[in-house]
Amino acid sequence: MPPRGPRTYTTHNAEADAKIAELLRSVTDTTDRRLLTEMMVSVYRLGDDRSSTGDLKILNAALKELRYAFKVFRPYRARRKVAMFGSARLLSKHPAYPLAKEFGRLMAKAGWMVITGAASGIMKAGHEGAGREASFGLNIRLPFEQAANPVIAEDTKLVNCKYFFTRKLLFIKESHATALFAGGFGTLDEGFESITLAQTGKSDPRPIVFVDAPGGHFWKPLLRFFDRQLIEGGMVSESERSIYDLVYSAEDAAQKILQFYAVYHSLRYVGDHLVLRLQRPLPQRTVLGLAREFRDLLRPKPIRQGPALAEEADEPQLAHLPRLILPFNRTNYGRLTQLIRRINALAPPSTRPTPPTDSSVLKTASKI
Repeated sequence: MPPRGPRTYTTHNAEADAKIAELLRSVTDTTDRRLLTEMMVSVYRLGDDRSSTGDLKILNAALKELRYAFKVFRPYRARRKVAMFGSARLLSKHPAYPLAKEFGRLMAKAGWMVITGAASGIMKAGHEGAGREASFGLNIRLPFEQAANPVIAEDTKLVNCKYFFTRKLLFIKESHATALFAGGFGTLDEGFESITLAQTGKSDPRPIVFVDAPGGHFWKPLLRFFDRQLIEGGMVSESERSIYDLVYSAEDAAQKILQFYAVYHSLRYVGDHLVLRLQRPLPQRTVLGLAREFRDLLRPKPIRQGPALAEEADEPQLAHLPRLILPFNRTNYGRLTQLIRRINALAPPSTRPTPPTDSSVLKTASKI
C-alpha cells in the first residue's frame, strides 16, 4: 500500500470548499494559502458544529485581538525586545521603581525595545527609562488599576487586550528576553509562563532575569524554594536552574540579557536537526569540545559547523550567519540553555550583532 499523504482539512461540503478556494486564489504563497484555508474551514465547522454564542464570542475576540497586535508589532520585528513585568502598585519611592527605570534606559541604549503591561508602577518606570519611541504596551482591560500610563497612552504601539491568554502569548512571541521586578500574582504568572515555556521547548531559549534592588530580598525566598523543594525534590532537573538568573542591579540585568545574544543569534529546527545560528563562527576545537561536553543532548551524530541549510532559504536575511547543526534529542532544554551560555562564554562577542527577522519571530510563535 502506498504511503498516505498529509490529510486535507476540509469542510466536507464540496461547494463550501470550492468557495473558500476561490476566495483565496489570489494568495500566491502556498503555505499561507493552506493556513488561511484551514482557518476558514475552522470557521465553517464552528457554524456546522452549532457552537454556542459564548464560544464564538471568545474565538472572535481573540482572533481580532491577535490580528491587530500582529499588525502593530510587524514593523518592529527587526529589533529585539525585552518583556518587563512588575507591580502596578509600586510608587516612585519604592527601590524597584528607579531600578526598572534604569533598566529600561540601558536596554533602549543598547538598541532594544521594552514591552510592559502599560499600566503604572514598574510598567511606567520601564517606559520612562526606555522612552516612548522604544516602548510597547500590552494593556489588559480591567475594572481597576489598569489605565495606560502617560508615556505609552495614545501611542500606536499600545495594544489593549481583553484576555490574559492572548496578552501572555504576545509577551512571549514578540520578545527575546524576560525581566521580572517586584510584583504580585500577575508578575509571578508571567514569570512562571516564561520559565515553563523555555523549560518545555515551547518557546526558544531566552534570558530570564529576576531583578532585585541591591541588598534586596524580594526574589531570594522564591528561588530558594525552587532549589530546596523543586530541584532537590526531583521535580525540576538541576540543569533547568540555568534557565533563569537573579541579579541585584539594572546594569547586571541588562548585561545578562545582552550576553545571551553575544554569539548565539537564534535557532530553528530542520528535520531531525537543531540549527543554532551564530553571530560569528567558532574555532573547530571549540566545536569538538562542545560535542564532548554536551554529548548527553545528542543523538548518535556529531555537532557540525556549516552554512545555512537549503531548508532555510525562506530566511535570506540570516543566510550569512554561520550555523552549528546538531541532532538535539529535544528532551533537556535546560542543558540546551547551558550550551548556548557556553557558546557565548567561549567565543568573543560580535561587535555588530545581527537583529532578528520577521520570519524567525514567526517560527518561534508557531511552537507556542
